[in-house]
Formats: sequence, structure tokens, C-alpha cells
Amino acid sequence: MSYEWDSDLETGHEIIDKQHKEMFAVLNELLDAHRAGRGVKELSKTMEFLTAYVIQHFADEEKLQDMYDYPDKLNHKTYHNEFKHTAKELVQKLENEGYSDALLQNTIRIIADWLVYHIKSDDFRLAAHVQTMLKSEKK
Repeated sequence: MSYEWDSDLETGHEIIDKQHKEMFAVLNELLDAHRAGRGVKELSKTMEFLTAYVIQHFADEEKLQDMYDYPDKLNHKTYHNEFKHTAKELVQKLENEGYSDALLQNTIRIIADWLVYHIKSDDFRLAAHVQTMLKSEKK
């Protein structure tokens, strides 16, 4: 199984979509590493990358929300903070329990499920708002 990026996940915002695609690519690299027996080494590396990358991605989204006075920015930021907490818990679990196939599969599932849900709900609403604001600026 791998996570495929398709047009149903595009928000229409180039930077945000590029970052989302990168997160999908990293998850798929982790899956490939797991299949090749390199999951132990790759899980820690992937979690470090995703933790840092997600922080940057969320900061970019929140900057966009501020630029376009997004009315739901407090809730959106709350969702971001909840995911940061979830990511920290996964890293902590890896540190405390060590690598296992179950932990790897659970980590990938949690990240991928959250990412797809967040894109299709929260990020789509943000992108629609930005598009509306851009259209009204052109008038």
C-alpha cells in the first residue's frame, strides 16, 4: 500500500500543495524502507523530518491565514497544535518502546489519515477563502 497524491487533494495553492505532496512522498519512502527491512533506521529519521517539516508547513499556512484574515484561523491553529502534540507522542512512543512493525504501521496510518482529512476539510476551506479574497482584490 502507498499513499497516492491526486487532484482530489489539491487546494489550488501552489506552496501548500507542494508541501502536502512532499509529506506524502516521505510517508511512501518510509513504507518502501519498511518493505526493504530498513524500517528501524528510517522511522526515526522520518519522524524527525516530519516533525520539523510540519512545523514549517503549519507556519506557512498560518501566515496565509493572517494575510487573508481567515475567519476560522483559531480553530485551524488548534488542529495544527493537536497534530503537533500527536507527532510528539509518536516520537516519544518510539523512544520509549523502540521500533516495531506495529508502531511503524500505526504511525503511518495516523499521519496519513490526519493529513488527508485535514487537507480535504480544513485546508480546502482555507484555500477557498484565499481564492475568494484574491478575486475580491482584483475587482
